[in-house]
Amino acid sequence: MNTHIWHGHAMAKVGVLIGCTALVLAVTGTTAQAQPRDPGRQTLAAGDGWASDGTGTTGGAAADAAHVYTVTTWAEFKAALEDGGTAPKIIRVKGTIDAVAEGCDSLAAPGYDFDAYLATYSPESWGLDTDLSAEPDDSPEGLRRVSAAHQSTSIKANVPANTTIIGVGKNAGFKGASLQITRVDNVIVRNLTFESPVDCFPQWDPTDGSTGNWNSEYDTAVVYGSTHVWLDHNTFTDGAHPDSAAPTYFGMLYQQHDGELDIVRGADYVTASWNVFTEHDKTILIGNSDSESTAVGDRGHLKVTFHHNLFSGLVERAPRVRFGQVDSYNNHFVADDTYAYSFGIGKESQLVAEHNAFTLPDGISAAKVLKKWNEAPVTAADNYVNGAPTDLIAVHNAGIPAETLQSGAGWTPTLRTKVDSPKAVPRIVDRGAGAGKIC
Repeated sequence: MNTHIWHGHAMAKVGVLIGCTALVLAVTGTTAQAQPRDPGRQTLAAGDGWASDGTGTTGGAAADAAHVYTVTTWAEFKAALEDGGTAPKIIRVKGTIDAVAEGCDSLAAPGYDFDAYLATYSPESWGLDTDLSAEPDDSPEGLRRVSAAHQSTSIKANVPANTTIIGVGKNAGFKGASLQITRVDNVIVRNLTFESPVDCFPQWDPTDGSTGNWNSEYDTAVVYGSTHVWLDHNTFTDGAHPDSAAPTYFGMLYQQHDGELDIVRGADYVTASWNVFTEHDKTILIGNSDSESTAVGDRGHLKVTFHHNLFSGLVERAPRVRFGQVDSYNNHFVADDTYAYSFGIGKESQLVAEHNAFTLPDGISAAKVLKKWNEAPVTAADNYVNGAPTDLIAVHNAGIPAETLQSGAGWTPTLRTKVDSPKAVPRIVDRGAGAGKIC
């Protein structure tokens, strides 16, 4: 097979041998006859979650030889995304690509000085009554804004329609990158490890809460107004930059992470299967606002399926849901002592959470699995906690009576492949989920 490998503006033809294990065929619910052995050309199986609805999700499976690329650097990756417009394309990622390889200092505006920022906006100097929005461009906050704009341009990669992005082998992925899947259709992302982007220039907001707070940007992946997106066998992690290692300034955690996955602004028909989401705080957001202006575009959309994912060492939002019809089944949730909740029940959400397994440590109550943000019914049947069948709604209502949840999401998922027993889910998911498992 011929593919392109990018070297600056030049391309050279190279031969790439891609082999795929039988595990891929089994976990995607397909057969050897139905799918090519090249995982870059595999498509989402019929009936496999919301992304299979309607036209289905094929990504770049139909790419001709001129639109198959192998990339090893951030510049090559972004060039491959741009080449050929929306013609079907397959981008093979080889090795780990660092989107901020030259470090945060390379993105800073001339004159930006973090020590000066701290001295200017400390509560003792600035107070807690006035935000920084009116600060001029030559102020420490103004220079921070310019620096942040540099980072935004540098680390965001816009994914076009009809694209498959797939890791080669067991050690492919990105550090510090933010995939933007924005207002396009038909995208597949598979077999990649994503180390969450670190915001080099978080903003201090003195008016956020009673003591002020640091706010950061850059989700690892954003599905914004897009349709038919399949995220499969990826690993999302904070990696070398966990929140536990972050410093504090002004008495607050210097927060440098946003979410791992956002599905927002009327996005629709998304399937996330066999991924690992680990070592993160605010993990997955479906629907980003309760506001009526946003709701107009979100109602009737945000249809998402999660199955056979491992959620491990997370604090919250796995996921937090507004508006969407979300089907979460056969996932394994492994909590630690930082755990706040898994499922956030938000405005007009229609969450079905069934056949999942939860492993909670001593001292963490199953009542915390569900978190009520707004009045919305939820279906939560046949879930197991620490190996025992547990009625999550009943346990929640008994343990947190001030936030009583109603049963019955009002719809029944039909787009499912094989549904495993929740008792078997920890063994199946822990063994099969994450990057490096399919090729």
